Amino acid sequence: MIYANGPKRPKIHSSAYVAPTATISGEVTIGAECAILHGAIIVAEGAPVTIGTSVVVMENAVVKSSGGEATQFPVKIGDASIIGANSSVIGATIGNGCFVAGGARVYNGVTLANDTRLTPNEVKLPKGEFFETVFNLETEPGVAAKAAKQYAQFLRKTHAHDKPLDAHENSAPGARRRDEPDKLSAPVEADTVVDIMMLELQEMELRRAEAKKKK
Repeated sequence: MIYANGPKRPKIHSSAYVAPTATISGEVTIGAECAILHGAIIVAEGAPVTIGTSVVVMENAVVKSSGGEATQFPVKIGDASIIGANSSVIGATIGNGCFVAGGARVYNGVTLANDTRLTPNEVKLPKGEFFETVFNLETEPGVAAKAAKQYAQFLRKTHAHDKPLDAHENSAPGARRRDEPDKLSAPVEADTVVDIMMLELQEMELRRAEAKKKK
């Protein structure tokens, strides 16, 4: 399912594949030739999520930005990176060619250099005290409960105007040849998401039709 968050809509390149059971919400940009697999969740909450080209977000992975009035933690995932199954990337920057193995966790403010490889279930925490860095709260008794209440309030407000987009299935426009350039100069709105496999099928059909004409 793909959601608009108020006026902020996901922008997904025409060549990207988004599985029908994936969830994309808010100010999310997904680049060319990405594959977002079943159960993946990509949500922008108070800051944008930007995913480069040829990125794979595997099954049940969570990619989420966060940001309030005091702190902003956008997500940036570089080209040709893999976000493994059941992993989480929260408010972090992932360089080009990175591999975040299954079950790994990367938290707010962390930056992974290009070609970094995380092992399964590895955790990367922000520098400093977690609640001070992430929630802008002083570390003291009861800080976790205070953070939970603050975050719940923020989430209720942030998602109050979420709206599912009607036409979000992977459906291709008119057929084009493989060597024909994509006429889209920028990512397109989520209601024109394209399944690249559909383009391949249309290309094959077009070639068969041309072959019949030559006969």
